[in-house]
Amino acid sequence: MSIIAKEAIAQLFTDARTHNVWLDKPVSDETLRELYDLVKWGPTSANTTPARIVFVKSPEAKAKLIECMAPGNVDKTRTAPVTAIIAYDLKFYEHLPKLFPNGAEKMVPMFSGDAAKAAGAAHMNSSLQGGYFILAARALGLDCGPMAGFDAQKVNDTFFAGTEWRVNFICNLGYGDQDKLFPRNPRLSFDEAARII
Repeated sequence: MSIIAKEAIAQLFTDARTHNVWLDKPVSDETLRELYDLVKWGPTSANTTPARIVFVKSPEAKAKLIECMAPGNVDKTRTAPVTAIIAYDLKFYEHLPKLFPNGAEKMVPMFSGDAAKAAGAAHMNSSLQGGYFILAARALGLDCGPMAGFDAQKVNDTFFAGTEWRVNFICNLGYGDQDKLFPRNPRLSFDEAARII
């Protein structure tokens, strides 16, 4: 595997920003399908891939989602062309015979017999997939605004009632207004956050 171009690294990491203000430019359903088709290739433990994504676009669905958002996230969610609910399936293990055929015989009973273990694995692996989601969106030229400010129970009741899906986080998607970005916050240095042993 070779190193990707510096321009691609900049688009994915060093130049990419979290956006709160959006241009009035739609995101096509085809782009959202392409986005998912990239996300699905990211690694998860035992290929569990528990993330489930609801792309909220219609005015009716947006209105329901806005009722679940913290006050500081209402306007940015209302004006984003798309808001993705990144969720996870608590019964992801039901798909393991397809996704992990060589180990499903052992893995399915392990998770189906331990709800806490299944929930922990679903949350952790869907979080990994959420990271892939942001990188894949950036790779497709989209900007992202991931958020944690929402009423999780209300999101679950509104969008996932009667299912085993649960919200992990919410991410606005679209084309951000570069002129409305805040100054970039600092990051920890290698020596502050990492070590080689």
